[in-house]
Amino acid sequence: MGHPGLIYRDGFQYAYASFYAITIPFTGVLFLKRQWMLGKRFGYVTPGEMLSDYFQGDMIRILTVCVALLFSIPYLGVQLGASGFLFNVLTDDMLSRNVGRGVLSVVVLVYVASGGLRAVAYVDTVQCILLGIGIIITGIIALNAAGGWDSLQMGLAKFAASDIGKWGTTKGYGGGDYNAYFAIPGVIQFTAGLGKETPVGGLWTGIMCLTYMFALMGIQSAPAFTMWSFSNNSPAPFAPQQVWASSFGIGLILFFFTAFQGMGAHLLGATQAVTDANLALATVLPDLSANKQAGLVPHYFNIISEKLPWLVGLLAVCALAAMQSTGAAYMSTAGGMLTRDLYKRYLNPTASHATQKLFGRLGVAFIVVSALLVATFSKDALVLLGGLAVAFGFQMWPSLIAVCWVPWITRQGATWGLFFGLLGVIFTESLGKSIAGSFGMELPWGRWPWTIHSAGWGMMLNLSVCLIVSAMTQTEQALAHRMKYHDFLNEHAILSPEKHKLKPIAWIITLAWMFFGIGPGAVIGNDIFGSPDAGTPDAWTFGMPSIWAWQILFWILGCGMMWFLAYKMEMSTLPEKEVEALVEDIGDTTLETPSV
Repeated sequence: MGHPGLIYRDGFQYAYASFYAITIPFTGVLFLKRQWMLGKRFGYVTPGEMLSDYFQGDMIRILTVCVALLFSIPYLGVQLGASGFLFNVLTDDMLSRNVGRGVLSVVVLVYVASGGLRAVAYVDTVQCILLGIGIIITGIIALNAAGGWDSLQMGLAKFAASDIGKWGTTKGYGGGDYNAYFAIPGVIQFTAGLGKETPVGGLWTGIMCLTYMFALMGIQSAPAFTMWSFSNNSPAPFAPQQVWASSFGIGLILFFFTAFQGMGAHLLGATQAVTDANLALATVLPDLSANKQAGLVPHYFNIISEKLPWLVGLLAVCALAAMQSTGAAYMSTAGGMLTRDLYKRYLNPTASHATQKLFGRLGVAFIVVSALLVATFSKDALVLLGGLAVAFGFQMWPSLIAVCWVPWITRQGATWGLFFGLLGVIFTESLGKSIAGSFGMELPWGRWPWTIHSAGWGMMLNLSVCLIVSAMTQTEQALAHRMKYHDFLNEHAILSPEKHKLKPIAWIITLAWMFFGIGPGAVIGNDIFGSPDAGTPDAWTFGMPSIWAWQILFWILGCGMMWFLAYKMEMSTLPEKEVEALVEDIGDTTLETPSV
């Protein structure tokens, strides 16, 4: 719902966010298989159990639950808010936003609380298909409204040759002197942050794109996905999902069909520079200014409402499916963490399996009600918290790296690093400004200073504290305990001997892709395939804006990178040596289990 609107608002510089189709499952390539193996080996159900067991401490467990709640409640609140907005728009104000929020929350609560993870998995599978279909159909509507492919490129060429737009041009910041909708505004800008100083030519510098991708990686490093990895019977589906379903399939949809929706909107009467070019206009857009860009997708629905009302109904279902799928996944896992990591751990250690299920359902209800209340009565809080969710999830990286790859990181290092990383995120977001203001203080920076996302600032603080504290708290006894886990992983997830020589190549490919595809080197894509302001598609190598062609090129290369890591480097394939489970915790009993 929001992605095409942000492409419309910020141009192709924001379209680099579409690379989350690759960077989110990239996180899974690094962690999911190894977490699954640990879960099967030691009977873990929640990430808090794994981390507290590995680090021999409960503070990391509590912080993990906090991250899960701080992620799931605002994230779900945003989804419920968007559903209410969609209900309101499609019914032409007949149903209020509150009604839409309430209806969706009840529907999701019923099937999540009654069916648990299995119900969410089955429903989400169908909703994923609906989501993809919805984006494709809406993209076709947008392309048709813009007059087809050739008209779209001609309109973009004339638009790019002007300096009309929200951000003006990128002059003076290393990205060339181009219309900011068609170029990244340099590698970095040392601004004081939003609210203090606005970047020239737009927000999405190379460093901003990179650190924003870090934030979105937080979706799959959030505690919810650790729990999802434990729930799989086998890691066999990991690689196909990561490479073909997400990187290739969803990537294809995002880089073409959402681009049609976002940039095609500028040919529908929104931009005076284009209308002056006497292009054929299909419609006039509603007011999308002042952060109202989320109205773009419903507007495309309304374009066909008179001729194809049944299709509008299908698209509405697709949009609601997208909102439900994301919310349900976090509701179910967060409810389980509240039960296992708080209720069973501290209040009722002998809780039976039935009791745990009951409190799990109560936990889901608590999360839904909290999200609904925040979305309904405190929109300001929702905006503040919503910006934190994915950045909070990314702060779990050092802890997951420790468990899956690096035994040198200590309990104190991971715990204090996570704590200060969360603070780093908070105080480079709007919430930090509000907290400081409540104490009569004013921060010298705004949101995302130096065009670095809060996830980047949080991780810099997180890693710094983690490494320093880990170096100061090394003990042989604790290291020996952690090595039991790494010895097991090295025995079962070891790379085939003939592939060891590929490790340097894997590092080079990954770092090069991140630098040139989603990082500082992406500024090359502004004009390598033709100057954006040429005024005609004939001057562009591939007949499309250079920045768009660069994105498509690195999407293809990114799919290749993911295939190489997941399959060739065996990071998401079935382990050759079978994993033997030591124990399985069932309610208040511990049973011996056969090999898995």
